[in-house]
Amino acid sequence: MKIGVISDTHLNTPTPLLAEVVETYFKDTQIIFHAGDLCKRRVLEVFQGKTLYVVAGNRDDAEVKKWFPPHHVIEISGFKIGLIHGWGPPFGLVKRVGKRFSDVDCIVFGHSHRPVIKKKSGVLFFNPGAFCGDIFSLRRRTIGLLTLDEQIRAEVIRII
Repeated sequence: MKIGVISDTHLNTPTPLLAEVVETYFKDTQIIFHAGDLCKRRVLEVFQGKTLYVVAGNRDDAEVKKWFPPHHVIEISGFKIGLIHGWGPPFGLVKRVGKRFSDVDCIVFGHSHRPVIKKKSGVLFFNPGAFCGDIFSLRRRTIGLLTLDEQIRAEVIRII
C-alpha cells in the first residue's frame, strides 16, 4: 500500500501545480497524510476522492485548527503511524516530535520544510519537506510517499 504525504503547502486555495502533483504523484494512492500548514481548509478540495488524515500546523488559520487536531495516531495495515506538524527550530525537531508519541512504527511530521528520513530506536521519522518551495526549503518543492508492506519505507520526491 502506498500513502501520499505532503506538508507545508502554505496556500489559501488549491493551485494548478498542487492539482498536477496529486494527479501525477498520488494517482495510485487512496490515502493522503497532510502534516499541517495547509493554511486554509479549502486547499484540501484538491484531494477529493482520497481518504485524508490532516493535522493542524502553526500557520494554519482558526478554521483549520478547529477541524483538525495537533497530532493523531493512525493504524493502517498493522502499523501505527503518528502524524504531527512540529514546532520550534529545525535542530532537535525529530526529538521533540518523538516525545509526543509512544508505541508507533513511524512518525510523519513537517514544519522545518526540510526532508528527513531517519530511523531512531526502531521508529521511522519522515518529513516530506515542503510543497511551498520557500527559502527555508532552499526553494525545493518536495512531497513524499510511504510504502507499507512487510515494513514501512519512505521516499522524498522533488517536484521542482
